[in-house]
Amino acid sequence: MSASDLLSRGPEVIGIGLQRFVDDLQSQGITASSVDWRPPATRDPAVLQAAATLSSGAIAELVNKANEEALSRMLSADPVLVNVNLAAELIEGLGEHKILHAGPPIEWTDMCGPMQGAICGAIVLEGWAKNLDDARALAGSGKITFEPNHHHSAVGPMTGIVTQSMPLMVVENKTFGNLAYCAINEGLGKVMRFGGNDDSVLDRLRWLESTMGPLLADSLLAVDGIGLKNIIARGLSMGDEMHQRNVACTSLVLRELAATMARVSEPDAASEALEFIAGNDQFFLNIAMAMGKAIMDPVRDIGGSSIVTAMARNGTEFGIRVSGCGDQWFTAPVEMPRGLYFPGYSEKDANPDMGDSTIVETIGLGGFAMAAAPAVAGFVGAGNASDAAAYTSRMAEITHTRNPEWTIPALDFAGVPSGIDVRKVVSSGIPPTINTGIAHREPGIGQVGAGVVNAPMACFEQACLALSERLAAS
Repeated sequence: MSASDLLSRGPEVIGIGLQRFVDDLQSQGITASSVDWRPPATRDPAVLQAAATLSSGAIAELVNKANEEALSRMLSADPVLVNVNLAAELIEGLGEHKILHAGPPIEWTDMCGPMQGAICGAIVLEGWAKNLDDARALAGSGKITFEPNHHHSAVGPMTGIVTQSMPLMVVENKTFGNLAYCAINEGLGKVMRFGGNDDSVLDRLRWLESTMGPLLADSLLAVDGIGLKNIIARGLSMGDEMHQRNVACTSLVLRELAATMARVSEPDAASEALEFIAGNDQFFLNIAMAMGKAIMDPVRDIGGSSIVTAMARNGTEFGIRVSGCGDQWFTAPVEMPRGLYFPGYSEKDANPDMGDSTIVETIGLGGFAMAAAPAVAGFVGAGNASDAAAYTSRMAEITHTRNPEWTIPALDFAGVPSGIDVRKVVSSGIPPTINTGIAHREPGIGQVGAGVVNAPMACFEQACLALSERLAAS
């Protein structure tokens, strides 16, 4: 274009990776177009080469075929909440002096404050020590075995502590016959999942064991279980995203259980249990977590698949598993959440992110379904409803498909983005967004806020390298 043409016709703008800039120009009648480009997420040549290898030629065909199988297993899953039973009855080898926790493997000395606080409370709960000081000494003595929930078909929110006497909800994936477990949500306030360990926390856990757990079990057996896929679909249309907001799904489960619970128990016990569920908007979260685990376990160990089968954090490290790499963990330092804090608290009080609840993002809910829950947007720091929709659209860039059964009305009934692909995460530079609660960094205090956090990119880079090496050697 000559100088005279420029003066007479005006500029023609090409935006490189700046879509919003181009949109603003076009709204003013200026000719503009865009090129979808962003700089690589990493400058590590080995990672870039691995991502290129997994996305081209014969290897890409193998990975794509494996991913189709992975998504087929995800979408054909039929999760049903079927029972509640004590952890020792469900998990082989879970007995004296063994404690399960959230996230990838970790030793006592590397655990964060709330994780250690929850463990001390659990030791007192089980009667292995008389008080919290003795419990701390026992926990650090080497006489306690610590293992991740994920190694035992289980998940747990925040600290995720599971010991032998705790009642666990059981979700069966009817399509594949596997079971997954998660504790009953304790409610709000000071709770063990946020590191709480005083008498009020332990008394509530004892009530869950003695009263709530058996009553839930009797009710679920009486109704032959509760199918969860339809509840999720309805919840998405009613404003839930199944991580920060579970109001609708909790209400739907309460409707399913209320009449039967009243029929199979004494009136006072039923009233207490129903009041507990009705007053706990997060009751469904733990059900959704067990559902996520039940859906994703059959997706593990599909040769060549680049689909993420688990994301979890222990307050120190973030870890992921990828289908084509089986049960291998890829870990990196966990990030700090950003969001809103309860009165009297700020980011200086916050613990780094933790919990197995990221399993819900792994199946396309939580941060991936933020567009379904505009009420959550401001609470988790996303801003407004349009920002919530942008989060979901962004997550679609790193997933394999959309789930046609779980749709979002605000996005013209587009399905939730499903099947996180490590190749797309690495090549796009877009980390998975996770909705999360924020725990105080000191043990025994509990929740101080809620927000969002990103999965660390290093986990996905490691997984990309490992998968590429496996396929190159095969």
